[in-house]
Amino acid sequence: MLATGSRGRTWRFGLASRDWVGALKSPISANEGCPRRWPAFLSGTAVAVATTIASTAVAAPNQVEGIRLHDGPDSTRVVVSTADIATFKVFRLEDPNRLVVDLYDTRPARSFAVPVVDSRTVDRIRSSPRQRINYRIVLDLAHRADHRELVLGAAAAHPHRLVIDLYPVVEEGGRSSEATPPRRDRDVIVAVDPGHGGKDPGTGAGRVEEKHIVLAIAREMKRSLDQMPGFRTVLTRDGDYFLDLRRRFEIADRAGADMFVSIHANAFKRSSVSGAEVYVLSARGASRETARLMAERGEQPEIVGGFGSVSLHNVDESVARIVVDVSMDSKRNKSVKLGESVLGALAGTVTLRQEHLYERGFMVLRSPSLPSILVETGYLSNSRDRRILTDPAHQRRIAKAIVSGIRDYASMNAPEGTLLASMVESGTVRYVVKRGDTLSEIAERYGTSTRLLLLRNTIASSNRILVGQVLFIPFGKASGS
Repeated sequence: MLATGSRGRTWRFGLASRDWVGALKSPISANEGCPRRWPAFLSGTAVAVATTIASTAVAAPNQVEGIRLHDGPDSTRVVVSTADIATFKVFRLEDPNRLVVDLYDTRPARSFAVPVVDSRTVDRIRSSPRQRINYRIVLDLAHRADHRELVLGAAAAHPHRLVIDLYPVVEEGGRSSEATPPRRDRDVIVAVDPGHGGKDPGTGAGRVEEKHIVLAIAREMKRSLDQMPGFRTVLTRDGDYFLDLRRRFEIADRAGADMFVSIHANAFKRSSVSGAEVYVLSARGASRETARLMAERGEQPEIVGGFGSVSLHNVDESVARIVVDVSMDSKRNKSVKLGESVLGALAGTVTLRQEHLYERGFMVLRSPSLPSILVETGYLSNSRDRRILTDPAHQRRIAKAIVSGIRDYASMNAPEGTLLASMVESGTVRYVVKRGDTLSEIAERYGTSTRLLLLRNTIASSNRILVGQVLFIPFGKASGS
């Protein structure tokens, strides 16, 4: 893992453990975040060059501003506040049990004071300068504990923070076993529903069938969404087979989806009609779904509404109706926001039939719990739409536009407890460069600009990036996306 601040560039070598290591600082290096194994042609010269550059670098040191600690039900959280994003290493020592935090190129602020702690996991906190330019914080532990780190950028009234969660080791039968830390912030799960399938081909013209086109677009959407940190996609179908509408909702619900996006292609008796459309549930459709839920509440006693999972079994009818109405209203409002975001993204990419949302009572929009939209990607009865909808390049473009709308909606309405919510709060995404990546593609994927990436990561004008390099990407409210 890697972290860096904006006051200098950092060469660092990753470890197999959770330790984060900072090393030589250079204000002009473009190779930040190179992995521990250097390419053969760089292994000898790069460190020497970095050392030479570091010896001449002039950068104001970071400052540690405070430490706070509190015990939770299953863990203890330690928060180290710093003036800038911390460059650090965290490691554990035994006999006695200690957790050591080394902050590189960091000094204590004048107001900094080590707190006196009252914790079941930490007995005492100590700190002292190291090698003149570094600062060490030592947590004396009451017993063995696993640890996990998280870096949060400055947001609103909050400074930069290094968060360390400690998980006590549980003793079982004389043998020690580490308590399992809770899983990281979960992904936003998007249910993508390719319409029709199998015996139901949908609309079509000649050999062109809706079911094949929408499946291709849905697969492109999944590829794009799954590449984004904080998102995961579930397809209601990933082959040519038939599913009824209720089964599609069941797949989304079982996956814990946060939204439901159904992909279709349209047709009309007049071949001149063309363009993409976005549909949300109409008020009449919502009323019909409310009536159905009321009728079936004895068989399906739970509904997930705007305020969580609620049992309707043996509940007074008037109360149950209020619960269902609130649930449907909350869901419809979110659906409209999602639909408007996707419509706006499509507007800059494809031709729209009309630049507004359509409201219908389609069954596929009637989930009582999930924000749901239906995207008609074009009209197969129109020769131009039919031609471009069968073009893989256009399928990728329209998929990319829908994904962009989903991302924008989710960023502004990130569900609590998701990785996306944490990223929006911190205003930064930590991204590891993969083979084939370019700065322009990364910038486009995250809704930022190449110029901002260059400035944020102090990359030379050559735009050169390396596989394994860590980029810090402005994200969410902090970046205006």
